[in-house]
Amino acid sequence: MPMYDYRCQECGHQFTEIHAINDLQPDCPECESEEVQRLITSAPTHAKGMLTPAGTSRRSSKEELRAKWREETPKLRKKLRDKLGEQYVKDIPSLNANFDD
Repeated sequence: MPMYDYRCQECGHQFTEIHAINDLQPDCPECESEEVQRLITSAPTHAKGMLTPAGTSRRSSKEELRAKWREETPKLRKKLRDKLGEQYVKDIPSLNANFDD
């Protein structure tokens, strides 16, 4: 079961609850108010299609991001070429000035 963090709008108490995604929000355990807000405490660390993160942490340098871009762009262009055909992909401008397939 997933864990969710909440903050009570009445008393400001923060708490964590474990429940199914479709369950109703719990009441505040301190003041029993129904006015609780679910908090977002973390987010996914990779984008769809990019299986490995750029760099070694969430704070990648500009050089690491550029290297990842150079690595992924030819793969994406190949997927487009396989799906749409060369006649449609050849006119798409490259965003990699120094690295083109």
